[in-house]
Amino acid sequence: MPAVSSRGRGRRTIAEINMVPFIDVMLVLLIIFMVTAPMITPSMVDLPSVGKAAKQPDKVIQVVIQKDERLELVSDGKTNNATLNSVAASVKNLIGQDSNTAVVISADRTVKYETVVKVMDSLQRAGVARVGLSVQLAP
Repeated sequence: MPAVSSRGRGRRTIAEINMVPFIDVMLVLLIIFMVTAPMITPSMVDLPSVGKAAKQPDKVIQVVIQKDERLELVSDGKTNNATLNSVAASVKNLIGQDSNTAVVISADRTVKYETVVKVMDSLQRAGVARVGLSVQLAP
């Protein structure tokens, strides 16, 4: 019920906010958080680190996607042209029986992300185990 002031001729209500219920609710919430905080156990997240690779790759094959979405395979200093349909077979031929060969995809920044995903998908469907993306850090 609002307070009533009898100053002047008539009776007017005083328009102000009653802060007591707000303070009561905040104190109850503070007590609840203080009681429950010690009961919460922190969870541990096991994040991978950079040095967890079992062995460095013996050979690296680089798939370069040019601005015009042309594909090039770079292996041992030799460059071969490829298409999206033949890139997986070409990489499998270059890998041969060596299971410790890594394939790195390098793309120009203006290339559509869809093209990069298609190349990565075709390599994974062909059974290439180690596929990675090459990035350049901003200066």
